[in-house]
Amino acid sequence: MKNANPPRQAIALKYDGQQAPTLTAKGDDALAEAILKLARENEVPIYENAELVKLLARMELGDSIPEELYRTIAEIIAFAWTLKGKFPVGYDPHAAPVERDVTERGDDY
Repeated sequence: MKNANPPRQAIALKYDGQQAPTLTAKGDDALAEAILKLARENEVPIYENAELVKLLARMELGDSIPEELYRTIAEIIAFAWTLKGKFPVGYDPHAAPVERDVTERGDDY
């Protein structure tokens, strides 16, 4: 009989701004809850995505995220940074948005 409630999983990534993010913690059930509790206590933004956690949980602790996930993880890190009021060097969060003309994309439509 299949378990109606799959185990709760959590992972933690570390990003130093220089190298690809690395897996620093992973766990199921009680360990997952401990990881999430520690994140909350330290005001680390939490992003929930069960499919992404399943992929990353296959990695070994200390492994860098796979190149195929760079964009996904970069978007999550960028979002987490903005939540904490952090921005990349040279980025002006108060600048007006830049509008792009979609006809300049070079796509053959």
